[in-house]
Parts: sequence; C-alpha cells; structure tokens
Amino acid sequence: MPQEHTVKAFSDELNHLEGLISQMGGYVERIVHDSIQAVSRRDSVLATRTTLSDDQIDALEDEVNESAVRLLALRQPMATDLRSIIAALKISGDLERIGDYAANVSKRTIVLNECPPIPSALAVARLGRLVLANLKDVLDTYGDKDADKAINIWHRDEEVDEIHTSIFRELLTYMMEDPRNITACTHLLFIAKNIERMGDHTTNIAEVIHYMVRGVSLTKDRDRPKSDSSSYAPSPLDDATEDGILQSILRVETEDNA
Repeated sequence: MPQEHTVKAFSDELNHLEGLISQMGGYVERIVHDSIQAVSRRDSVLATRTTLSDDQIDALEDEVNESAVRLLALRQPMATDLRSIIAALKISGDLERIGDYAANVSKRTIVLNECPPIPSALAVARLGRLVLANLKDVLDTYGDKDADKAINIWHRDEEVDEIHTSIFRELLTYMMEDPRNITACTHLLFIAKNIERMGDHTTNIAEVIHYMVRGVSLTKDRDRPKSDSSSYAPSPLDDATEDGILQSILRVETEDNA
C-alpha cells in the first residue's frame, strides 16, 4: 500500500509538471499571436500590451524549474520518467526565449509604426503566422507525446528559413532603391530575425519531444533542416547604402541597450 501511494504521488507530481508546461505554452502562444497581429495591423496599443506580458511566463518557468528539481532530488526517476522531467526543463527554457523574442517583435513594432508602411511587413506577418502554427502544433504534440508529429514539425523549419531569406533579400532591395527606407527596413529585418529565432526554438522543442518519447536524438542520423543563407549571403549593396544600413543598425541596437 505505501508503495502504491508513492507511485501515485510521483505520477501526480509529474502530471503537475506537464500541466505547467502546457499552461506556459498557452501564455507564450498568446503573446506570439498578439505580437504578429501588432505587426500586421500596425497596432502600437496591442504591441505595448504584449511587451508587458512576460512576467507570467517567467514565473511559470521558475515554477517548472522548482518542480523538476524537487522531482529529481526526491524521486530519483529512471528511464522515461527521467526523460520527461529533463524535457520539461528544456522546453520551459525554449518557451521563455520564444516569449522574449515575441516581446522584442512588439517593441520594434512600436518604433516601426512611426515610419511609413513597408510592403514587406505583410511577408513578415506571414512568416509569423507560419511560426505560430508550428508552435501550436508542437505544443499539441507535447501533450500527445507523438514522436512522428515532432519529426514533421522539425522538418517545417526549412520553410521558415526560406521565407526569412526571401524577406531579407526583399528588404535589401528596398534599401537600395531608396536610402530613406533604411530605418524602417532595419527594424523589419530585426523583427523577421526574431520570428525566425522563434521558429528555431520551436524546432528545439520538437527535438526534445522526440527524445522524450523514443530516447533517441532526432539529430543522431540526420542533419537539422536549414536553408537560411541570409546571414552569409554576399552583399549586393553599394558602399554608401551598406554604410547607411550599418549606421542604422548600430543606432537601433544602442536604443535597445539604453
């Protein structure tokens, strides 16, 4: 009887931990959704509200960490149970980073809305909706403990990278056509990059789920899907325009760190 009680108590604590991840995922999903809406609608009010929503996510991450450490210390789990606890720790970290990137998107949106509209903002919003769909699916996959779905979501990151690269090149074209576009395009570049990083962390979660369920790394026998060449593509800009972009980026980064 005492052993049955111990097993039930452990199961309840593990279910509580997984429930915290689901709750945290729900908050992050909402913040990502709102940040993308703020970009597509040029809604500074919504963007401002989104930047203030990070505290709940941080509090839940702390609770996940405390719960996981307590389970590890007191229950000394093995095999699948151990992987489930480690997975919760890793996933909570990825979710917290996604929330941070969503807040960054909203902060830049507020500044971007002071500039004339740029057509590429629509493509950035489309990238955001794709990443949001992947995030929703990976959270469902965590609840279902479905390794096959995790693999499918893992492969979708290639499409995210392709769209991000396309946006990068499109924004460079606008900068070349008119240097007055440089400031707005620079903010959009940062927004697109933050969204692309959300996609990377969503892919991380898919990898963790696969390992949690099957005990084998998803990247053991395969390369991680990547097709984003924007960060090392040769610059098509003339020296004056490139210098203008660099100065704009430095100014934006200085404002962020102020």
